[in-house]
Amino acid sequence: MKFAISFFVILVTTISALLFMQFQVYSDHIDLNEHTFNYSQEIEIVYRGESLDIRHHFKNLPNSEIAIVWPNKAENASCFIETEYSCSRLSEDLNTFNSGENGTQSLSYIIPLNGGLKSNELMKDLFIKLKDGTVKYTTLHISTDSEIGGQWVTGLPLVGQQSLSLVNYSMFNGEGNVQDLYWKAGNLALQQMTNTISVYAKKPTTAAFNEKLAKLEFLSDEHIAVVEGENNSQLPSKRILFLPQITTNEIQRHVLFAQLNAMYHFVDTPRWVKEVMVSYLTGSSFGGERATKIIQTLMNKMTDEQLAKWLEQLKALEGKEVTPSVLDEALSAVFGIHTSYFSMNTASKEIFPFLFNDKRTVYLNGEQQKSIDVIFKDGLVLYSAQDVLNGLGYTARKGPKGYYVESATRAFRFPNEPGFYVFNQRRYNTNSEPIVQIAGQYYIEETWLQRLFLVEVQKTEDNINLQTAEMEQEK
Repeated sequence: MKFAISFFVILVTTISALLFMQFQVYSDHIDLNEHTFNYSQEIEIVYRGESLDIRHHFKNLPNSEIAIVWPNKAENASCFIETEYSCSRLSEDLNTFNSGENGTQSLSYIIPLNGGLKSNELMKDLFIKLKDGTVKYTTLHISTDSEIGGQWVTGLPLVGQQSLSLVNYSMFNGEGNVQDLYWKAGNLALQQMTNTISVYAKKPTTAAFNEKLAKLEFLSDEHIAVVEGENNSQLPSKRILFLPQITTNEIQRHVLFAQLNAMYHFVDTPRWVKEVMVSYLTGSSFGGERATKIIQTLMNKMTDEQLAKWLEQLKALEGKEVTPSVLDEALSAVFGIHTSYFSMNTASKEIFPFLFNDKRTVYLNGEQQKSIDVIFKDGLVLYSAQDVLNGLGYTARKGPKGYYVESATRAFRFPNEPGFYVFNQRRYNTNSEPIVQIAGQYYIEETWLQRLFLVEVQKTEDNINLQTAEMEQEK
């Protein structure tokens, strides 16, 4: 608990100091990128029979050519003539808005729904996209026949809904794009809404729940809908989350990870890595034992200046591919020396300690060895034993009485207890350990590698060259 509180206090202070700088970087990025533009949109949807009739209005368009990306299932694509200028920029093939002064254009199309509107199913790929465009604001209208009840969810804030004699009407609007629609028949309703979260549940939420919800912190201000219930389509959604039970803890956890996945492109990244990132980005402690211990280790290693630089590194990765090795590079930039902390902990079942690596390329008898790791620990230089010994022509394995290394003529046993090793059935006492075990992995110390396995070590600025010496006749 003391760690969580101190972690939170330090990070909140650091994150606050970075906000203005982050805004400046974001603004500079937008200004310099000539290949993107912002626009707003208004979308009208009418459900008829087994289809969605859609009118899509684009506003604040730039005076430049814009490619139109239609939904795959769109039918009857055409201009929607709202005014005489509604389609003045539309090309004959309907795939481009040509350059022009008129900043508002309107299109219409139909999305067929096989079997009609289905409860508890997320619908995707419904709306037109403009290539290289970013939607800054969306207004969405949905109308159905009066006999079709239920609740629509879009991810945008629900402004209002009304049941009239002939039609049921819902209106949503807010910042950003709308990508998906969800409809549920029955008793689902909007129970509580903050600037960031809309909660759709079967029963009204309590006053205590609403108070906690209002205090939750998230990674972005983009509005998101949390739905109590199932999503039969099993399709993912960026702005709609489905939970079997609604609690503030579950909401915060799921929303944070949904936002994190939207902000970064994760590749082969275990969940604990995401838990570490969420904890740093929010200033709160999230995750299991591995994430908690890794956060605590890094916090103990970092100065305030290094912590601020680490947060800058994490924010700079937004929108980019993130892997454990990418985070290693970011962490190495913070400390000014290479570490494979995230990669080693991804590969290790046990929690690997925070150590620095020798980044130089390793060569063994002239051949580059990409698998050999060289780390620094307690003033020692350690080589990954399995890789280097296999390269020297030995078999290496963990056995009942220690670590066994064997060739056709030489046999070593490095016991689990310290102070000696066995070579060709003879015991030799030692003052230091030739083989050390770190988080279940074996390493050989550099001077013992030279002494026992007759290896010469030559180092340059870029390389570590391991060369087997001529063996003396063994006694």
